[in-house]
Amino acid sequence: MSVDINEQYDKIYRYCFLRVRHKETAEDITQETFLRYLEHPHYNSVDKTLQLLYTIAGNLCFDEFRRKKTTELTDTEASADDVEENVLSGVDLKQAMNRLSAEDREIILLRFVNEVPVNVIAKLYNISRFALSRRINRILKTLHEYLGREELI
Repeated sequence: MSVDINEQYDKIYRYCFLRVRHKETAEDITQETFLRYLEHPHYNSVDKTLQLLYTIAGNLCFDEFRRKKTTELTDTEASADDVEENVLSGVDLKQAMNRLSAEDREIILLRFVNEVPVNVIAKLYNISRFALSRRINRILKTLHEYLGREELI
């Protein structure tokens, strides 16, 4: 599988933004993700490029949360809300997504917003593709129930 790094930049940014909910911080984390990826030649495995990018980005986002715990939390900017509204279409879907666990929400965003392949997400969570598929189906069923609709996505 050949991965175009330029094509992945926006997807990694969206992933970071949805985790930290701050535009400038997400931009910084995205840049740091690619710098770390490109600085280390042992990262350059064609089969694991996406997995490595998302792992690095996830770890940097987690580090940001740890750092924020020691400082005063600030409200997200109005522009951050606008971007989130574009990504999560509609208030109902946003509320339903917020009712999911953070990990389930992240799986759905990776799969359907960033279009990350199932096998890459499965490797990120260290589970089989089949277990991940069952989990995605369970999450979607839960979203269906929250929304009270027959069709979703």
